[in-house]
Amino acid sequence: MLTVVEVKTKRQLKKFVEFPFQLYKNNPYWIPPLRADEMNTLRWDRNPAFSYCKAKYWLVYKNGRMAGRIAGIINRRAIEKWNRKYARFGWLDFIDDPEVVRCLLGLVEDWARQEGMTGIQGPMGFCDLDREGMLIEGFDEVGTFTTLYNYPYYPRYMELMGYKKDVDWYEYILEVPEKLNDNILKVAELIEEKNKLRTITFDKPKQILPYAKAIFDTINEAYKDLYNVVPLNDEQVEFYVKQYFSVVNPDFVNIVLDKDDKLAAFSLGFPSLAKTLQKTKGKLLPLGFIRMLRALRVNNSVDLLLVAVRPDLQGKGVNSLLMKAMAEACWKNGIKVAHLNPQLESNLKVRSQWKHFTGQQHKKRRCYVKELSDADDKDQAVQGESEQRYETIFSSMKVKDGVQV
Repeated sequence: MLTVVEVKTKRQLKKFVEFPFQLYKNNPYWIPPLRADEMNTLRWDRNPAFSYCKAKYWLVYKNGRMAGRIAGIINRRAIEKWNRKYARFGWLDFIDDPEVVRCLLGLVEDWARQEGMTGIQGPMGFCDLDREGMLIEGFDEVGTFTTLYNYPYYPRYMELMGYKKDVDWYEYILEVPEKLNDNILKVAELIEEKNKLRTITFDKPKQILPYAKAIFDTINEAYKDLYNVVPLNDEQVEFYVKQYFSVVNPDFVNIVLDKDDKLAAFSLGFPSLAKTLQKTKGKLLPLGFIRMLRALRVNNSVDLLLVAVRPDLQGKGVNSLLMKAMAEACWKNGIKVAHLNPQLESNLKVRSQWKHFTGQQHKKRRCYVKELSDADDKDQAVQGESEQRYETIFSSMKVKDGVQV
């Protein structure tokens, strides 16, 4: 028997956040998120994205045990910008059970239809800085604290339920070289002189704060044409500055200024928190915060999270200055390995840079899409499975908290 609970209280939301800690218990590749960050992102009264988004969350129980979770999100700004009336699903986790998967996706699809949406895509969050993309390759690779992990059965069920590829992202792991390629150094020197640029570094996190708004303005400009991106508003910028910039290791924040001291480019890295978050199970107390601070200062790997170059300077080699600054930060801190954040398959200019380094493309993740106009025919969503098996979902399901399935 399946039981559906719509998340409406903080207590229920806490259970929603905690479910993957049960699902992935003892999994060596899953990296727990910070529980506090997850709560703040999902809370209607905390996340400023709710000024232009609406969302619903559901938990599904099977025979009294929690079996899955899902979030449905409608981002009005994304709909206006990209001219597609698509809802999003995110925070999707489930046991290896087709009935549970069908129920979860059915919940968010029905809600999307009720809201007038014509399609649904995901996994995605409220904005581009949330975790997105379902892992489809690299299941035996350790994750990072900013990316999703999932079991290999996840993508199989997505295809079974009628979802198709919308876009893929690639992830790379690189060795930090003992010295940079001479071509990179020459380009960095030429670009710096030609465009009258200079790179600045920091000793303390608080020194970065005066540049925070310019950093996010550059993100908004540089990322505006990337997949489903919408600009962050001032409240969101403040939200993310408080969340990350207070604990960042300043060695891994590199800023390039132009001749007028305006921000031209930046890169942001975090020494890996993977092992620390696994040990602390995503908790800051009682010792999690201390261990996290230590990991930010004593580590042998770094997660390269954000890199952005101002649009008028893109394609002119400015990224070589960021490579040089990040390499120097790695050498200073004893970093041997760099994990790169997901990069769109179509972003060939960025992906081609890594040919200068020793490493490999070791993960691949996907955003799925489904046209809801095609979803009314139940047969299309259950190819390869018995119709009768899935119909038992609806005959055995118990509804709670007024949720209709």
